[in-house]
Amino acid sequence: MPIIKDIVNEELLHRTLEKTKNPTEEQIIGILRKARKKQGLTLEEVGALLNATDPALTQQMFSTAGKIKRDIYGERLVLFAPLYVSSFCVNDCAYCGFRARNTAERKKLSLEEVREQVRILEDMGHKRLLLEFGEHPTETPIDYIVEVIRTIYDTKSGKGEIRRVNVNIAATTVEAYQKLKAVGIGTYQLFQETYHRETYQKLHQGLKADYERQLFAHDRAFAAGIDDIGLGVLFGLYDYRFEVLALISHAQYLDRTYGVGPHTFSVPRWQPADAVAWEEPPAPVSENELLNIIAILRMAVPYTGMIISTRERPEIREKAFEIGISQTSAASRTAPGGYGKSEKLAQFSLADHRTVDDVLKGILKQGLLPSFCTACYRKGRTGATFMDLAKPGNIHNLCRPNALLTFKEYLEDYASPEVKERGLLVIENYLAQIPDAATKRETRARLDRIEQGERDLYF
Repeated sequence: MPIIKDIVNEELLHRTLEKTKNPTEEQIIGILRKARKKQGLTLEEVGALLNATDPALTQQMFSTAGKIKRDIYGERLVLFAPLYVSSFCVNDCAYCGFRARNTAERKKLSLEEVREQVRILEDMGHKRLLLEFGEHPTETPIDYIVEVIRTIYDTKSGKGEIRRVNVNIAATTVEAYQKLKAVGIGTYQLFQETYHRETYQKLHQGLKADYERQLFAHDRAFAAGIDDIGLGVLFGLYDYRFEVLALISHAQYLDRTYGVGPHTFSVPRWQPADAVAWEEPPAPVSENELLNIIAILRMAVPYTGMIISTRERPEIREKAFEIGISQTSAASRTAPGGYGKSEKLAQFSLADHRTVDDVLKGILKQGLLPSFCTACYRKGRTGATFMDLAKPGNIHNLCRPNALLTFKEYLEDYASPEVKERGLLVIENYLAQIPDAATKRETRARLDRIEQGERDLYF
């Protein structure tokens, strides 16, 4: 059984930040040169980047991170939607709208309501969901969660279907994770919220107040056979420089211990929420600092996908897409039953309220390729298999053809005329850039088959 210091050694992290104060321009340039090799960075090198303040060096960091993102993940940007299933929660987390002391009316979706929400999301064009539940042993036990997942996979609307369900539930047991594995989840995502133990314990009451239960949850998930893991922190609770180092330390621990690093990092910043009296969080993170965080994470752990949500303004999301983000939510709601209806109790407020089609307009204007791909999960390219492709950058050779195919489905089934016109041009552009002639021919043939009505074609 691991100990806390295996994952996050607070003394070491603080010492690293102190040791790397005031880095020289020469040091930063050398670190960026190493980062371009896409082999990752040490904690000390990350500490130097976190302590760099020269705007000119920051721009070089952004440029380096953007190149690494393009080399490994290419031009694609994967879209998903969160589905909040229940706001019942026994925890009283100081930053969360679902906190137990909030007297607002709670909502738990029935299976028929799950179907209704899923049909709405499918009619938007979504193919992958991230499920969110408050923690409540009697309202949302693991067997209910499993039934929700089964219901989602079984629900179809027209040509729409959900092909991958990722799950964000509270830390649980090996036996419960085995049930999630058996029902066919994609990634299991759990944030530490803050790795700083004193801050963690100050902000949490209830079952979630157990720091170690939270920290070792991913180890239990691995023991249950789940090999796709998502990490994250809620930026704003403690010094973001410490949190970035701790997040990277956790990733290095997983890679060292299991041979499989995190499939994704998420970078949420605290946003206002019902029953949370903060005017600002304990350790505010600016939009520019968030962009620094994204760039540094991309350089430090280059193979890991990175997620940004609709917590952030469209302008910031667009910048983030260029320097490291590979997945993003679109047209999100953060209350159970929130799609197609007015929201009651939401977990937090949003800053990007655009429709999926409007989000796609912005992505296309940037010259990026929207993707609704779920192929790796159904072809068994997860865990170590995925890492063997992602670390040297070879996953890009599969991602581009699959992104083209899934985006073509969207254009045929859901797009506005403007998005379809622009999208077809983007498809032709990136189809021409597939380097292998045989793959290019087969992708063209499958695009034609999709136009004739076939669906769910993938490599």
